[in-house]
Amino acid sequence: MTRVRFAPSPTGYLHVGGLRTALYNWAFARASGGKFLLRIEDTDQSRLVEGAVENLLESLRWAGIEPDEGPHRPGEAGPYVQSERLAIYREHVDKLVEKGLAYPCFATPEELEEMREQQKAAGLNPGYDGRYRDYDKTEAQKRIQAGEPHAYRLKVPADENVVFDDIVRGTVSINTSTVDDQVLMKKDGFPTYHLAAVVDDHLMGITHVIRGEEWLSSTPKHILLNRAFGWEPPRYAHLPLIVNEQKKKLSKRDGDVSVESYREGGYSAQGLVNFLALLGWSAGDDKEYYPDLQSIADAFSLERISKSASVFDVAKLKHINFLHLREMPGEALSQQLDPFFEQANLSKPEPKKMAAIIEVMRERASIYPDYVEGCAYFYQAPTEYDEKSVKKRWKEDSPGLLKAYQTRLKECAWDVATLEAELQAVTAAAECGAGRLIHPVRLAVSGVGGGPGLYDLLLLVGREECISRIERAIEALAGLPA
Repeated sequence: MTRVRFAPSPTGYLHVGGLRTALYNWAFARASGGKFLLRIEDTDQSRLVEGAVENLLESLRWAGIEPDEGPHRPGEAGPYVQSERLAIYREHVDKLVEKGLAYPCFATPEELEEMREQQKAAGLNPGYDGRYRDYDKTEAQKRIQAGEPHAYRLKVPADENVVFDDIVRGTVSINTSTVDDQVLMKKDGFPTYHLAAVVDDHLMGITHVIRGEEWLSSTPKHILLNRAFGWEPPRYAHLPLIVNEQKKKLSKRDGDVSVESYREGGYSAQGLVNFLALLGWSAGDDKEYYPDLQSIADAFSLERISKSASVFDVAKLKHINFLHLREMPGEALSQQLDPFFEQANLSKPEPKKMAAIIEVMRERASIYPDYVEGCAYFYQAPTEYDEKSVKKRWKEDSPGLLKAYQTRLKECAWDVATLEAELQAVTAAAECGAGRLIHPVRLAVSGVGGGPGLYDLLLLVGREECISRIERAIEALAGLPA
């Protein structure tokens, strides 16, 4: 059975690149009838952030990506938190030492720094020089028993080409001259990422390791470690980088990179996940809208993942999110808007009116706030008027035309057809085009120059409020244009 894992470190928020990795692992597991595991890799204790595990779990839950096994859903391969598996790693390091494939290293931080400086001065790539690789075992044991701090390193074979078949990149060959004797266990007794990942992947039955491109150069280390233990390594698939629009690796300096920030910014879970699925993968057609996670899994295959970096195009994200909001049932969409009304300090209207506003805004809203702050005129009268629209649309005859229309609004039936007919009657009497009044009415009622259909706007704002807003605009804009 296919078994894959998503193995984040709890060092803060979940990066959108991490969510894509989780999504691809989940989709591959579902497509192949396998299992998707969540493992928390917290062996670097200096980088842990309080609450990060809970944030990771909540972000995955929000996205709809539920692991089959993990810290919150234990299975036979647990525990799923690496700091709870230290005895397992120690046992495996001891096995390698017994086989002569690993050794204790007593190099101090000062020694290692001096080593690096000397190598740089000589024009060499800095790395461990193997000074304790063939150290006398008896002497080493004495120093260990005396309590001297030490790490454990793997004996990496010299000048060997490590060749492996990557599902995304094809055949990859990396010479061990670029791989020094990697640390397996640090002086604090915690394993390095390399040892812990390899041991856990084997013991948890992981068949495919699907991870970011940045781990490609570490793969020879993992293959050599598997060989040292006598294990068959899993298949590897290294995902392309996600870059910004300047083709640089997406990072916090570029702005929002956390899943949480997009959630708080008003993107739907379905929209963000759909967008991330297309950052490096396609089903081989032009399809860009996937209504749910299962539809992605049904089309997914590792062989369709691109080697090329993918650009995080916010405009494309908004477009895909728009497609999802447009199809979302009104009641479900309305429920998602509650925190955004609270943030904007606006009162949410009663359900029937909210449902009508949602339908009017369907073709204009890309994110949740577009239904709230983006059309605040549905919920409160404007306190100011868009300067550019005033300059362009407010004419000498605007107050008179508005006054005439206001008078008719007091008595007419309140439906779209009547509202339009009454406006046409006013402009016909004034012998001017309908646009001469449409724009000032919109400006008076909403404070802006664009939005949904004018008569839908008036209908939803309501008779008394429209009359009041027109009166206020005539007073506020009196004397314009100069």
